[in-house]
Amino acid sequence: MTVIGKPLDRVDGKAKTTGAATFSAEYAHPGLAHAALVHATISRGRVTAVHTGEAEAVPGVIAVLTHHNAPPLKPAPKVSALNLSSFVSGTSVDYLQTDEVHWDGQPIAVVVAETSAAAREAAALVRAEYAQVEAVVDFAAAEADAVPQPRSLIAPGDARKGDAEAALAAAPIALDLRFTTPPQNHNALEPHATTAVWDGDRLTVHDATQAIDWFRAHLAVRFGIPAADVRVLAPFVGGGFGGKGAIWPGTILAALAARATGRPVRLALSREGVYRTVGGRTASIQRVALGATRAGRLTALVHTSVSRTGRIGGHPEPVTSASRHLYDAENMLIQQKLVRLDLLSNAAMRAPGEAIGTFALESAIDELASAVDIDPIELRMRNEPAADPLDGTRFSHRMLREAYRTGAERFGWAARTPEPRSMRDGRWLVGMGVASAYHPSTYLTADLTVRLSADGSVLVRCGFQEMGMGGATAQAQIAADALGVPFEDVRVEYGDSALPKGPIAGGSVQTATIAGSLLLACGKLRRSLRTMAKRTGGEGVREILERADVPHIEARIGSDTRFGRLSGQARFMTRFMRDQRRLVRAAAGAHFCEVRVDPDTGEIRVTRWTGVFDIGRVVNPKTAAGQLRGGIVMGLGAALSEATLIDPRTGRIMNPGLAEYHVPVHADVPPIEVHFLDDPDPTMPGGILGAGELGITGVAGAVANAVHHATGIRVRDLPITLDKLL
Repeated sequence: MTVIGKPLDRVDGKAKTTGAATFSAEYAHPGLAHAALVHATISRGRVTAVHTGEAEAVPGVIAVLTHHNAPPLKPAPKVSALNLSSFVSGTSVDYLQTDEVHWDGQPIAVVVAETSAAAREAAALVRAEYAQVEAVVDFAAAEADAVPQPRSLIAPGDARKGDAEAALAAAPIALDLRFTTPPQNHNALEPHATTAVWDGDRLTVHDATQAIDWFRAHLAVRFGIPAADVRVLAPFVGGGFGGKGAIWPGTILAALAARATGRPVRLALSREGVYRTVGGRTASIQRVALGATRAGRLTALVHTSVSRTGRIGGHPEPVTSASRHLYDAENMLIQQKLVRLDLLSNAAMRAPGEAIGTFALESAIDELASAVDIDPIELRMRNEPAADPLDGTRFSHRMLREAYRTGAERFGWAARTPEPRSMRDGRWLVGMGVASAYHPSTYLTADLTVRLSADGSVLVRCGFQEMGMGGATAQAQIAADALGVPFEDVRVEYGDSALPKGPIAGGSVQTATIAGSLLLACGKLRRSLRTMAKRTGGEGVREILERADVPHIEARIGSDTRFGRLSGQARFMTRFMRDQRRLVRAAAGAHFCEVRVDPDTGEIRVTRWTGVFDIGRVVNPKTAAGQLRGGIVMGLGAALSEATLIDPRTGRIMNPGLAEYHVPVHADVPPIEVHFLDDPDPTMPGGILGAGELGITGVAGAVANAVHHATGIRVRDLPITLDKLL
C-alpha cells in the first residue's frame, strides 16, 4: 500500500475553508419562502385555541399552518429491526395533525413568509390556549418508577455471571458508589436546517442529515409517495454527532409547508429551536459496586443504570455497555432501567451510553486503586481479561495493555506521586488521571459503484455523508491502493440519495462499511482487467481498455431494487447475529490527563492530554486524529461544563442556547497528543475498527480522576464545576 496511512489533506478542505461549500440552508430556488416554528409552552395536554390573526397581518406572511389547516401526514413507522430506516424517527408525533401536545417545545404552528425576518416576527405573535394534564418531567423523582430496559439491537439486556451481590458482601475490599450525569444537548456548528421543494408529487430536500438513505425512506412514508420520488441532498454537513441521525420536526414541517404553499420552503432552526425540537443525551443515575481482594483482583462488578426516553420516542442508551467487556471480574451483574417522561425524545449523542457509562466505571476503578493502594494503571492490567469476561467469547482485537504502556511512557506517568494533593506548580494543585476508552465496532451494508476509465481515473459513487471527518478522502485512499492508481486520480461522489445507497454515519460504522463494499468492487475490477488482458493481450489499463474497445469498466455492489434492499438487510442481520455469538469487536484506548486546580477558587484547568488508541487500520492519521481530538474536546465539555437544565415542574429547558449552555472554547482545550497503535483487525473490512465515537469515552472519568488526585475530592456528579470543589 502506498496511500493508506498517509496524512493527506481532506479533498473538500478547500471548498469548506474558502466558503465555496453549500450547506442545506444556502440553496437558492425561484420563489423561495421561509418558515419559522411556533412552540408549545406546556409539556402535556391539548391546544384548545390558536390565535393567528396578528401573525397573518404581518407583511410578507404567506400562511400560518396549524392542526386546523395543515395538509395530511402519514404516521411515523413503528421502530423495527426489520426496517432499519425506522430508527431515524425522532418522535412518533403526527405534527400539526391533532391538537395534542407531548412536550414543551413541540411545534404547534408553522409560519411561512417571504423573508425569514417576517416569519420569525409572525411566529412570535401566534398565541395558543391549552388544556393541561399532569406531566411527568422530573427525572430524579421518577427514579423509583424505573422499569427494566427492553433488549434491542443497540441496547443489550441485563447480564449476570455468578452472584455479584454476595461476592460484593464477602469481599475484603468493597465499594458501592452512586454517579449521576445530566442531560446534554447538541450544538453542531451548523444548526439543523431544511430546504424543501415539491415538483408535483416529487420531493427534493436539502437537509443537514447524517442518514441520507433512511431520511429518504422516512419522508416517503410520511408523505405517502414512493421512495424513488424523494431525493435527499446533503453534500456538506456542518457537524453531526447523532442529533442529525434522526428526522426531527423541522425537516417534516419544512416539506409540509412547501406542499401546503406550493413554494420552495427553507426552515433553519435557531439555537433555541434546536434545543426545543432536537433530542439530546439522556440523564443517568448509575450504581457501580466493586468487590476485590487486597491484591486488587476483582471478585464482583455491579453496574446498574437508570436513564430515560420520551413517551413519544427515543432509544435507550447502552450505559453499561463497556462494563460488560473491560474488566475480568469473577462475578458480574449488569442491569439497565428506564423511565419514560413527557419530554422530547432523547437522541444519540456521540458514543451514546459508553460516554457516560465509562465516567462511572472508570471513576470507580480509580477509587478502588486508592482503596487497595495500587497504581491505577497496574490495577487495570491486573484485571485485564484474555476473553470476554461475561461468557468467554473471544476478542477480535484487544490491545489495551499496549495502549497503556505506550501512553504512560509518552505522558510521563512515572513522575506522578500517588498521594492526593502531593503535586503542585506554584499555587496550583496538579493532578494526573487515567481512564480506558471503549466503543464497540460493527459494520452495515453499502451499495456503490466504481468506474475505472481508460485514462486511469477512478470514480467512486456512494450516497454517504461527509460531516467533517474526511470520509471522501479516506475512501479515495482505499480505492487508490486497491486499484494501484495515484490518489489524485480518484474522485468520490457522495451526499445524494440518487447515488447508490450509503450507510448512516453513526455508531462509527461508516468508514468500515463503505470500505467493505469498495474493496469488493475494486476486486471485481481487477478480475475484469485480468480477463480482458488475457483476451486482448494488452498491458496497462489504457491499452487493455483500448484493445477491448471500451472507454471504461464498472463494478457495482448492491442493488436499489426492493429485493436488493431486503437482501442487503437480511445479510446484515444474519452477519450481525452470528458475530454477536462468536466474537467481541471494539475500538479501545487509554486516556492520560493532567489538571491544575486553584485551591482557593476551585477553578480547573486541563493542561495536558495524551491518548493512545487502537482503532485497527488507520487510513488517514490526520483525519483520524482530528476525530479523536474532537471527541476528547466534547468529553471535556461533558466533564466540566455541559448540562441541560430542565425545570422539574414544567419540563421546559431553561438554558436553550450557547449563552447559558457552556461548551469548551479554545482556552479550555489543552495540547492533545493522539497516538495510534495502527494494527488491523482481521475481522473488519480493511482492518478498520472506527474512530469517531471512541475519543469521548473515558474522558470524563480521566478528568474526574485527575481532579481527585489534585484535590483529594471525589466528584461523582457531572459536570465537575468549581462549587463541588469548595
